[in-house]
Amino acid sequence: MADESFDVLIVGAGLSGIGAACHLQRDCPDRSFAILEARQGLGGTWDLFRYPGIRSDSDMYTLGYAFKPWTGAKAIADGPSIMAYLRETAREHDIERHIRYGHRFTGAQWSSADAQWSVDVERDMGEGRLERSTIRCSFLLMCSGYYDYAEGYTPDFPGRERFAGQVIHPQHWPEQLDVTGQRVVVIGSGATAVTLIPELARQAAHVTMLQRSPTYMVSRPSADRIADGLHRRFGPRLAHALTRWKNVLFGMFIYRLCQRRPGQMKARLVDLAARQLPPGYDVARHFTPRYRPWEQRLCLVPDGDLFKAIREGKASVVTDRIETFTETGIRLASGTELPADLIVTATGLKLKVIQGQALVVDGQAVDPAALVSYKGLMFAGVPNFASVFGYTNASWTLKADLASGFVCRVLDHLRKTGTRQCVPRLDDTALPLRPWVDFSSGYFQRVIDQLPRQGAAMPWRLSQNYVTDLMTLRHGAVDDGVLRFSA
Repeated sequence: MADESFDVLIVGAGLSGIGAACHLQRDCPDRSFAILEARQGLGGTWDLFRYPGIRSDSDMYTLGYAFKPWTGAKAIADGPSIMAYLRETAREHDIERHIRYGHRFTGAQWSSADAQWSVDVERDMGEGRLERSTIRCSFLLMCSGYYDYAEGYTPDFPGRERFAGQVIHPQHWPEQLDVTGQRVVVIGSGATAVTLIPELARQAAHVTMLQRSPTYMVSRPSADRIADGLHRRFGPRLAHALTRWKNVLFGMFIYRLCQRRPGQMKARLVDLAARQLPPGYDVARHFTPRYRPWEQRLCLVPDGDLFKAIREGKASVVTDRIETFTETGIRLASGTELPADLIVTATGLKLKVIQGQALVVDGQAVDPAALVSYKGLMFAGVPNFASVFGYTNASWTLKADLASGFVCRVLDHLRKTGTRQCVPRLDDTALPLRPWVDFSSGYFQRVIDQLPRQGAAMPWRLSQNYVTDLMTLRHGAVDDGVLRFSA
């Protein structure tokens, strides 16, 4: 391992990493590469999360790859179906032979003199033994996601130690947990809670969603009838492309409406939720958020399953604040007691920038908070490095596909020009900077001061628009005067 060297080293064998490897094999077939994966299997998020009902919160025509048609029966797919899709993609493109399982990226040092990264790796040898080594590469591509795989975020709830039942975070769901006949309280109202509750309600005596404030809920059929019709008429490849563009453009349209007419869209979204709830339901308290639409992600409710569980009395929503855990449940600020046998803390993720590891460029440590994003994937002053980060207002893979394609274009330009190094240069020291993302979700706001920043104009602005990125990353000039190439 210590003497290994590659043209490209990919960190992470999840959705982004598998896609990046496929792009490299197709567009840069003469480049050597390897994938470091800390876990013992591919899949990333979809291998890690095992809680009941785990599924996508984006349709598979945009969450899936542009080069690999989604042919599943449901557009909103469950976790096992997504894992099967990823394994099939890796098998079809012979990717798995490039993956180093049990290899954890722990840091990297760039040398301009050698035009190489020296990447520190810990290899899991089993029984608690670790083997440390260094792998060298000309280009480092981070596809490791943005959150901590070791633990999720759980607030410090008063009295937690008093509770006699189990407290579980969905990121660490016990494989054999049986909730039959139990009273379950799910703390949170985000995508994880909305996924879990209808599934738990099938066996539990009752499930309560306990939220501090409401989230926008959008019901959508799990199957796409238009896509099914296109498949029958045009076959999988063309139908996939047409459906992908249909969903991309519709998503952009809705997002634009939310930005331009937030009041009207808020009323519309709340009204759509109200129509699926029992008559007289307190929609204003439980389903009317305080923030504007798309300041946080909209929660997808496939086939209205959460609303159905509420209508059938199997689930309920309580909007209040926690005063303390008790021996038998939770006491709320209002004085109400929620009895519980099991408490699920669907309270979010912990973000990790560059997986929390150290980068050093020519002896100088890189401070992530001092970085400025270039085209949403590279950073000013950091050579031969890219980090994939998907959209907050659309499917992750839409941006991941474009990012991987752009990296391939950069690698080709390096080869054609006989250069070895490329680095974005921010010459305008007076460029106004702002937070990396304009998103009010707690998991971003908790670490916003640790995240890179963005500028007010391209190429330093982090675009949240697929069409803009398509023109910039796929069709725009690589040698744009900002990304500097040298020998």
